[in-house]
Order: sequence, then structure tokens, then C-alpha cells
Amino acid sequence: MANFLRMPFFFDFEVGRVKKRKPKIIKDKKLRGEWAESVFMVRAGEQGLPVSKPWGDSNSFDCVVGRPGKFVAVQVKSTIAKLESGEGYICSTCSSHKAYRAGAFDFLAAYVVLEDAWYIIPAKLIRGLKSVSLCTQGQEAKYEGYRGAWHLLREAAGVGEEAQSVEESAEVKSVASHPMGALARLETATNHFRRYLERGGVAPQKQGDDF
Repeated sequence: MANFLRMPFFFDFEVGRVKKRKPKIIKDKKLRGEWAESVFMVRAGEQGLPVSKPWGDSNSFDCVVGRPGKFVAVQVKSTIAKLESGEGYICSTCSSHKAYRAGAFDFLAAYVVLEDAWYIIPAKLIRGLKSVSLCTQGQEAKYEGYRGAWHLLREAAGVGEEAQSVEESAEVKSVASHPMGALARLETATNHFRRYLERGGVAPQKQGDDF
């Protein structure tokens, strides 16, 4: 849980606002990978996506998005490695130095830690590749169209087919289109979860209620 709290934001009580700070990098690659998976689950939840973590680490995917009848397998990767040019980052898309086989997962969710940027890329676009370049410009910006493309997971998992309130739909669209601070994201996730309970007929617990 301590790793989960290493987010690139902090609250300045003197001025009363959220500031972006240089994130503390987890040096151990396996620990950083686990942390990235936890960040993905939080961000997916903020987008209104049902997300779960399969038991164990022997699968070819890290997380599952969707509900029974329409699951989407997601492989989560993260990177802090800059390209030699210094313009962008290189992100591994392989396992044990071997490219993933076809059908190993449906989407790659790649997190550029230093930029706090997520890329949601269909697996077919990286098939056979051992790495991709992200946060690039010009002719190298092959995957920029997939930066923050959470809607692709929503469409693939059929989440948009469910009945949602106008307020919730507008909120999800706003989150997907505009980067938000940590406190704003937390409030959005909390509001979404409250509405989820209300739709299921479960009233939020009041202070003093028994656990």
C-alpha cells in the first residue's frame, strides 16, 4: 500500500492547492510494475470502468476490464527510460525479451511515469514488437493518438451500453478529455462509487453505523 501512495502530487497546506512534484521513482522493476498496475486500476475506476486483478502472475495479462460476458484483457507496462534523443520514452512491450504471442491480451496500457501519461493501445498494433516509443513528436509520434484513450477500453468492454445518467456520462467525458489533479480525481472516483451503490440499492453508511 505504501507504493500506491507514491503519486506525483502533494497538497500544499500553506497555499491550499495541489502541486505537481517530481515523482519518487521505484528502482526495483518488479515493484515498479506492481505499483503501475495499482495506478492503472485506480485510473480505470475513475473512468467508470469495472476493473479486477486476476490471482497470481502467470497470466499473459495483468488486469481485466468489463463484466461477465464481455471481458477485456489488459497488459500493463510502465517506463521511466528516455530515448537517446531525449525526446520521448521507450517502453518495453515484451516478456523475457520475447514479443507476446497473438491473443495474449487485448490492450496494452503503457504508463509514462515522469509525464503521468497513459497510452491505451490495441494489442494488434504492437504485435511482434519488443518496444514502442511514447511521448514523441513529429514522425515518431506513432502512438500519440492513443494517449489517454480510455474510451477504447470502455467500448471494447461494452460499458457504454449500460444505462448511465447524463451527469455521470458528462463527468466521465470530462475526466477523459482534461487532465485532473489528484484531489479532483479522488472526488470523481468517490462520486462515481456513491452513485454505483445508489443504483444497487445500497445506501452509503452513516457515521455511527455498525460495521
